[in-house]
Amino acid sequence: MGRWRLLRLLGPPWGHPVPKATVLHRRNASSFPLPRQPLPPLAQTMAQYLRSLEPLVSPEELEQTKQLVAEFVAPGGEGERLQARLQRRADRMDNWITDWWVQSAYLENRLPLAVHSNPAVVLPKQDFSDWKGQLRFAAKLIAGVLDFKAKIDHQTLLVEYSRGYPLCMDQYARIFGSCRLPGPKHDSIFLPPPGRRPPTYITVARNFQFFQLEVYNSDGTPLTVDQLHWQLQRIRAQSWKTDKEPLGVLTSDHRHTWGQAYTTLMRDKLNRESARAIQRSLFTVCLDAPVLKVSDARAASRLAAQMLHGGGSHSNSGNRWFDKTLQFIVGEDGSCGVLYEQAVAEGPPIATIIDHVLDYCKDPVPVRAPLIPLPLPKKLYFCFTPEIKRDIEHAKQYLDILITDLDINCFTYLEFGKDLLKRHKLSPDSVLQVALQLAYYRTHGELGATTESASLRRFHRGRTETIRSATSAALAFVKAMADNSCQAPERLSLLKEAVEVHSTLTEQALNGLGIDRHLLGLKLEAIADGLRVPEVFMDTSYAVGSYWKLSTGQVAARTDCVMCYGPLVPDGYAVCYNPLPSHINFAVTAFNCCQETDAEQLARSLQKALDDVGALLGNVGCATNQEEEEEGS
Repeated sequence: MGRWRLLRLLGPPWGHPVPKATVLHRRNASSFPLPRQPLPPLAQTMAQYLRSLEPLVSPEELEQTKQLVAEFVAPGGEGERLQARLQRRADRMDNWITDWWVQSAYLENRLPLAVHSNPAVVLPKQDFSDWKGQLRFAAKLIAGVLDFKAKIDHQTLLVEYSRGYPLCMDQYARIFGSCRLPGPKHDSIFLPPPGRRPPTYITVARNFQFFQLEVYNSDGTPLTVDQLHWQLQRIRAQSWKTDKEPLGVLTSDHRHTWGQAYTTLMRDKLNRESARAIQRSLFTVCLDAPVLKVSDARAASRLAAQMLHGGGSHSNSGNRWFDKTLQFIVGEDGSCGVLYEQAVAEGPPIATIIDHVLDYCKDPVPVRAPLIPLPLPKKLYFCFTPEIKRDIEHAKQYLDILITDLDINCFTYLEFGKDLLKRHKLSPDSVLQVALQLAYYRTHGELGATTESASLRRFHRGRTETIRSATSAALAFVKAMADNSCQAPERLSLLKEAVEVHSTLTEQALNGLGIDRHLLGLKLEAIADGLRVPEVFMDTSYAVGSYWKLSTGQVAARTDCVMCYGPLVPDGYAVCYNPLPSHINFAVTAFNCCQETDAEQLARSLQKALDDVGALLGNVGCATNQEEEEEGS
């Protein structure tokens, strides 16, 4: 459990749910400013905080917390002073919490990026099964990404709207050419310096070897699909040997260990040049070797594991640079996906890029390749000293242990999708969150603290806020489902009430009036000013309420995909879902080291919970039809 000691976040480490479909409007992404993120009133936050604890702590613990909160918000007390300091910070900054959030949630988190932090998006398997199809598809994919990047470069990217609000588009400009950099105590972010010529190349990884591939012609036009295909064939010809050190696994290690190894690696000039070439590239394409086939029932879960961590040090994990913001993975067996590091960007911008790229791959514009010679892709060499080899062996062992410990279960729920829930005038996301509470309660006999990430992109430089989905209304519903004397109409009424409560919490979070970023700001303000941490943050209830047994989120992509990532705590789960019109894709993860959790069991419980929710909604239709027939007779 030692690797968990420093993981005390106030929210999940990845993207956010999109409760309603994001739409595009024909307006330039930089054509108008967005409002600043508001600072919620102190009394409102603390009242919501107490309500969030009601289903999670004992009455005695709640009473003690109420007393601490009363002291904290009292006139002239700690809370009032910290709130005033936060307000001054909000008045002078573009966004009062984003820099603190990125630093505390990502850059100071020392757990490995692999599994613990970087989310993977599993894309539909492609219709090829050899290296020739792999390279053709990868060439189209690269061309599609460059086509999207051209919209950013030419400032023609359309503004995204959600629920009628324009969204901040700043993250798009930071995705390409950026990378997380390891440090001994905390990490940093490399971003292309403004005003300088942006990078014109990508990194391609194959057989644990990295190549620098120029993707623009001398006149600034992007390479065509044919040109890219030719260059990828040349890379394949240069990377046929497999007896290479899997240098990429170093980036999967504990951040403190990788930070030390990075210092050693960068002492050599050749290593510095090669590492910086990877860090400064636009993005990375990982050309993976095929993996052993498994049964059809486990195929989706195996594919998710391959995208999330590469399958291990002897599989494709050495084909990754986990620090890189954006990595596209294309396997010889038709598997494909995206792995991204989120200190720079959350999930929704990545999902938008994915949708664009896959649309492009279906019908790319045919452009004849010009008859001009192309430079040979540059192989990036590294000097492997005995010390570096020892670091690689250590990272391989740790990663393989982590991979063995991770249990992934992916499934598709086919009985209904978001269209049915919308017809009942219910938020699909809220219904799924309530169903998750039911599944967890049936598995563990209680509710667990649940975090769902919500977007703050309505505000300038907004990132995420937490929706606390374990509510008293959800507890009332799940208890009613366990009570055999409770009839369907009452259960349905409690279901709708729980959904409405979650929808209200979602709207509050989207409006910048959630509680977790505010609590984080108050705590960090005290630390920044050299004050003692207030008692309300040292309370048992505070620890219980933010010990996320369920880390959840929605990735609402048009593509038939699903996101996956590891749990936030050793005895917890991560559940991600993509609600599509007629079905829902799920990925559930847990750690095998914990005997109390089981990803497959929770997945089965979740399917049963969805069946029961669907039956309740079906009863509505039956009851309505029966009443109409009685009235007609």
